[in-house]
Amino acid sequence: MAGAAEAQKRQGGRPFPPSARGPPPPPRPRFEPVDREKTCPLLLRVFTKVGGHHSKEDFAVRGKEPKDEVQIYTWKDATLRELTDLVKEVAPAARRRDARLSFAFVYPDKNGRFVVREVGKTFSYGNGRRLDDSKTLNELRFEIGDYLDVAIMSAELSTVR
Repeated sequence: MAGAAEAQKRQGGRPFPPSARGPPPPPRPRFEPVDREKTCPLLLRVFTKVGGHHSKEDFAVRGKEPKDEVQIYTWKDATLRELTDLVKEVAPAARRRDARLSFAFVYPDKNGRFVVREVGKTFSYGNGRRLDDSKTLNELRFEIGDYLDVAIMSAELSTVR
C-alpha cells in the first residue's frame, strides 16, 4: 500500500492533484462487417433536400413525410461514402462538383416526437475526403426504422435559391 501511495507523489513529495478528466473513454466498438451474401438488407427511407435538413415538424405526421423520398435496400455496415454515391444517382444537385452532403438520422424520442440528429458530412466527389466517409450506419448507432435525411449543399445552390 505504501508503495502505491508513494508512486502518486511528485518528486518534491507533494501528491498529484486528482484528475479532473476521469478515466479515458472506452474504445469505440468495432463492428464486424456484415456478410452481404447471407444477411438480408434493410429498407432505408432516405429524404433529400437542397440547402439544408428537413425540420422535425416535416416528419411529425405519419404518412405525411416529405415527398422527396428514395428507398434504398442496404446493410448496417454501409458507409456514408456508399450512401453518398447512391444519393448522387437519384439527386442531380448531389452530382455537382462542389456539393457537400450532410447526413442526419430522424427517429422518435421517448415521447414520440421526432428528433433530427446530424451524424456526418461528405463531399460529393472524393477530392476532399473527410473522416466521415468511412463511418458506417452501425458505428453511428443507426437503428432499423430510423429515417435518413440528407441535406445537399453547395455554394452555387445556396445563391440560386
